[in-house]
Amino acid sequence: MSLTNGSPEAAAAAARDASFTLASLPTSARNEALDAIHAALAAAKDDILAANARDLELARKAAADGALSQALVSRLDLGKKGKWEDMLQGILDVRDLEDPVGKTSLRTKLDDDLILERVSCPIGVLLIIFEARPEVIANIASLAIKSGNAAILKGGKESTESFVAISQVISSALAKTQVPNSAIQLVTTRDAILQLLSQDRNIDLVIPRGSNELVRYIKEHTKIPVLGHADGLCSIYLTATADKHKAAVAVVDAKTSYPAACNSVETLLVQDKALGTVFPGVAAALAEKGVTLRLDAASKAALSELLPSLPEGAIQDAVPQDYDTEHLSLTLAVKTVASVDEAIAHINAHGSHHTDSIFTSDGAEAEHFMNRVDSAGVYWNASTRLADGMRYGFGTEVGISTNKIHSRGPVGLDGLTIYKYKIRGDYQPTTQYGEGEGKRPWKHERLAF
Repeated sequence: MSLTNGSPEAAAAAARDASFTLASLPTSARNEALDAIHAALAAAKDDILAANARDLELARKAAADGALSQALVSRLDLGKKGKWEDMLQGILDVRDLEDPVGKTSLRTKLDDDLILERVSCPIGVLLIIFEARPEVIANIASLAIKSGNAAILKGGKESTESFVAISQVISSALAKTQVPNSAIQLVTTRDAILQLLSQDRNIDLVIPRGSNELVRYIKEHTKIPVLGHADGLCSIYLTATADKHKAAVAVVDAKTSYPAACNSVETLLVQDKALGTVFPGVAAALAEKGVTLRLDAASKAALSELLPSLPEGAIQDAVPQDYDTEHLSLTLAVKTVASVDEAIAHINAHGSHHTDSIFTSDGAEAEHFMNRVDSAGVYWNASTRLADGMRYGFGTEVGISTNKIHSRGPVGLDGLTIYKYKIRGDYQPTTQYGEGEGKRPWKHERLAF
């Protein structure tokens, strides 16, 4: 990894050149690079966390002044319980995954001595623009190297100390491997985002990691394809047949385990028949964890009757905007619906196509929900917080995509490869094939691979 203050044009061109070398390295060489990165980061833990603490101090002051959100401060904290360990384990998990490059997915005999193959290959050059989240550098570097892609990273000013410290360690580690240093670059030039977004000749894919505003800005200012999501507006539909004890545990997990995460639940849709049965226990468990419930009239009436002694401030009246808001805090919008189809219609109209779940004991109803909800992740009796590359077994992820092409959901190694077609022939002219006298028919025989 190189720290560069050079021009975005030079960074993109260097990454393009390095991508050709990286893509041709054997699996062993790429895995050795990941081992080197892991060892170097583990050895430099104290220095990196000290740099992160300096970033956090400034960020907390900015948040106190209203210049930075608490959600962003939370994402910045690399010392948060388990975060450092997860970052390092993610590198090893990626190393141990099957190599996604060079896998044959189609083999066809077009004619004698004319064989077509479809083979996976790296995308090329990735541009990752991120806010806070200093662990993104290690995550992206690992995934990019394993998948044979070069990567350019541009971080926000709030995490400058952290990502400089991490990148210097990774750079030193890569210098001892076969991976070109310019294959992973951290751009430190200020105000370079617009120039980077204009490098469509050398950059193949942009992956934003940050706020809704950042993602929307990137999508509006580049010709390069963008992989990501603008919002994480996730919903859970709570039915009358849900297990009331297990449902309370899962909803609490989905809302409170990490409220600032994009896979945290933001809207709880409650079946009207569940208002007097399953819902009160769920509401009480949420209130006990400090969650503020923004209730519609029906759910408020139910709680006022069944749970009159909820903590002060736990209940507020919902407004229409609450159902279109990614709160990223201990705030949950609650809406009453009459049926699964009404829940589906609400999610498809107001959700962000990220991750949505149904809690029910009716298998047919669950399958109907999962088939009809238009989201990257659709779950049955499962917390939305499961939407995560590491939890899916991808090692780690570059982000979660709500795109309708290429990759969707948590994007790991396979999402960073595309494919190319290879043909091995014997100089056959295409003019000899076709229908009619003197023409050869195509054989188009599927072969094993």
